[in-house]
Amino acid sequence: MTTHHPIKPAWTCGGCAGEWPCKTRRRELRAEYDHAPVSLALYLAAQLVNAAQDLAHIPAGHLHHRFLGWTRMSILRTGDESSTTATAPIGGSRWTPTTTRMSGTSRSASTSRFT
Repeated sequence: MTTHHPIKPAWTCGGCAGEWPCKTRRRELRAEYDHAPVSLALYLAAQLVNAAQDLAHIPAGHLHHRFLGWTRMSILRTGDESSTTATAPIGGSRWTPTTTRMSGTSRSASTSRFT
């Protein structure tokens, strides 16, 4: 059982007093969800929603990186989080927004697609 659990409402780590999830908890979560990365992302997304209510003064981008951004990083076999590389989407897909005019109105509809 870990001691690195979140202390709410500050969302600090109960084990080391750093920001939760701390480096140790991230490593533990990677091991716990080793073959279930989507489940890890869903768990952390739920934690992000809870934290966003308590940490409304922190920019959303920072909270996203803190809770979810690190999950898309590939840890090298050394286990050193300071040596990470970003992973590209499978198939090289790229999201591109498109805008179309709706006939007969002045409103435009925004759609998105993957190329």
